[in-house]
Amino acid sequence: MGRGKIEIKRIENSSNRQVTYSKRRNGIMKKAKEITVLCDANVSLVIYASSGKMHEYCSPSTKLIDILDRYQKQSGKRLWDAKHENLSNELDRIKKENDRMQIELRQLKGEDITSLHYKELMAIEEALDNGLDSIGEKLREIVKMKEKNDKMLEEENKHLKYLLHQQEMAMDDNVRAEMEKTYQQREFQPQMSFPFRVQPSQPNLQERFWNC
Repeated sequence: MGRGKIEIKRIENSSNRQVTYSKRRNGIMKKAKEITVLCDANVSLVIYASSGKMHEYCSPSTKLIDILDRYQKQSGKRLWDAKHENLSNELDRIKKENDRMQIELRQLKGEDITSLHYKELMAIEEALDNGLDSIGEKLREIVKMKEKNDKMLEEENKHLKYLLHQQEMAMDDNVRAEMEKTYQQREFQPQMSFPFRVQPSQPNLQERFWNC
């Protein structure tokens, strides 16, 4: 029994719509890869989901910008306006500037200088001298700042030692005063008298003899 025809319309259920999107996206990506290999075709495919997520495929050794340029030339349709063209030119200028700076950096490192003329070598030497002067000046500033910080730390250390010494002296004075107070209390405390034991009176033995 063959599969029934599916009505082509928007799937209302979000879960079913997402599942269908994933399956059909993978299928069309697979077809794009197959036609690239089987037919030696240049293929570029860009898909945006409803969520805004992008999926793309471009056949090997093919740039999307090249395909768009070919499409624009053959179809006669302009894909971007003057503003985008200016941005493209600006990107090209920045790329060339970056390449030039990379070359200058290698030359400052002593690389790729065999083909340079005398004046170009003199300019590089002057740039290096200026760089060394700037580095030396910056180094002197750092050393000066370090000496200033060391001096501040030394002064702070002296101040902390002074405060500690003052606290120790105050503690010694308190201990000394407490010891003197204790000594004075012991010195003026009245001595305890020993208890006087009263002997029991004994009868006069002589009187007892005469009374007998």
